[in-house]
Amino acid sequence: MRTTILAAALGAAALVSTPFAADAASGGCAAGQLCLWPKAGYEGPRTTHELSDTDIESCVALPAGRPARSFVNRTGRPVTTYQSAECAETGEYDTYPGGGTYVPDSPYEVRAVKIWER
Repeated sequence: MRTTILAAALGAAALVSTPFAADAASGGCAAGQLCLWPKAGYEGPRTTHELSDTDIESCVALPAGRPARSFVNRTGRPVTTYQSAECAETGEYDTYPGGGTYVPDSPYEVRAVKIWER
């Protein structure tokens, strides 16, 4: 019983501290931005997309030969990442909620993204 309570408390503490630790590790991706890095662990030069310069619900291909391996979604809107540069659903793809989703190691190379209206 004591082990279960301690494990639950530690798990809750990890959930509370995760966004702050992830934000520090991810180079401070600002609110309202979708930030992508070419290497896992938020390493390499960051690419940033904001709602003001990205067409909503349009496929946005990353530059050829520069896929992302880690990213942070702080747009406040859902974002779908695609293995395909054409946002084809024949490859891997996942949708992440907005507001603070941190992915330090994507399960596939992200070659395109789509920001949704809501």
